[in-house]
Amino acid sequence: MKKLIIHGGRRLSGEVSIGGAKNSTVALIPASILADTVVKFDSVPDILDVYNLQIIMESMDVHSNFEHGVLTIDPTKIKEAKLPSTAIKSLRASYYFMGSLLGKFGQAEVTFPGGDNIGPRPIDQHIKGFEALGAEVEYDDDTVKINAPHGLHGARIYLDMVSVGATINIILAAVRADGVTILENAAKEPEIIDLATFLNNMGAQIRGAGTDTIRIVGVQRLESHNTHTIIPDRIEAGTYLAMAAAQGDGILVKNIIPEHLDAYIAKMIEAGVNLDVREDSIFVPKTTQFKTIKIKTTPFPGFATDLQQPITPMLTLADRESVITEEIYPERTRHIPELNKLGMDVESLSHGLIAVRPGHELHGSVVSAAEIRAGAALVIAGLMADGVTTINNAVHILRGYDHIIQKITNLNGDIQIVDE
Repeated sequence: MKKLIIHGGRRLSGEVSIGGAKNSTVALIPASILADTVVKFDSVPDILDVYNLQIIMESMDVHSNFEHGVLTIDPTKIKEAKLPSTAIKSLRASYYFMGSLLGKFGQAEVTFPGGDNIGPRPIDQHIKGFEALGAEVEYDDDTVKINAPHGLHGARIYLDMVSVGATINIILAAVRADGVTILENAAKEPEIIDLATFLNNMGAQIRGAGTDTIRIVGVQRLESHNTHTIIPDRIEAGTYLAMAAAQGDGILVKNIIPEHLDAYIAKMIEAGVNLDVREDSIFVPKTTQFKTIKIKTTPFPGFATDLQQPITPMLTLADRESVITEEIYPERTRHIPELNKLGMDVESLSHGLIAVRPGHELHGSVVSAAEIRAGAALVIAGLMADGVTTINNAVHILRGYDHIIQKITNLNGDIQIVDE
């Protein structure tokens, strides 16, 4: 068990550089096993999810090396094997091995994935896509067995709801299928474009990534000839922007693609934060007056569900109540009672509706991180609060935030990690 200890109340300043996108990385690593050559990634975030994915690949004789932000993967001797259920259950993105193994071998057997508990996240759209491509799917206890006895073939697939996971999994399965696959009502997230760029650079034929219709012409071979640099993490960037606004005296957040954060930036400016948006960085000035705002989470390019929790502590500094409507995961509220332990006034009013009221005097306390983004909200709140805050279950935070201790320390924050 790991916990974070924060001595709050210190003002933050300086610079922080954003790492590679977690949500790209956890799709790109499973995608790498589709290659017929060694694969190399740069700007890989140093997070626990990467190490868990390495463990899963090792079980298939896919050896990898990760140092100084560079991850090298050799899938050339891959073999079909039972994947380690403990690692699979530790992160939901392990379900991308369903698509990549199906694309590689025409079959896959994966323990039902785990990850953050933020409410129901069914995989029915993934299964719908696999079946359209010619696969048969069976459930055995907590295991999903997928088999394409006659091989995979292109198909026209319409997703009943926009799903990042299903969009990625169908791309992974279809990229080496026979014929043409047209995926409609696809998710548009930047991480999907990043995945398509990686695959296309190896010889895939994917068009339309970033729009709601993606066209995939199957190929027989994928070869990597250069290092793929992972895009910056827009969720990490948004987290530090909120932290800088809430507790900073002037912070430059570097390695950002501002276009990936348009909806978030607009809401921060609406809340009274006078952001200086530059080509690949954003300067957050000291902000003393915050305005009440309304937020509704929606699929990209809307306000990301992963950022509703990190922005919540900042909203407690406004003079009146702000309202968040969580449209994607209405049950994503486990941060609320923990924030209130620190003196904040946040309330879950009804299904997906959250009221954020002006905070009282904030004070340190013992809290627990239920999942990654809830943990990020607690880190920001702990930095804002006077006294000592202890965050238990910090492993969740370390799953999603690259070098978080070092980065906050460099901003003058007092934070440390302790092994129990």
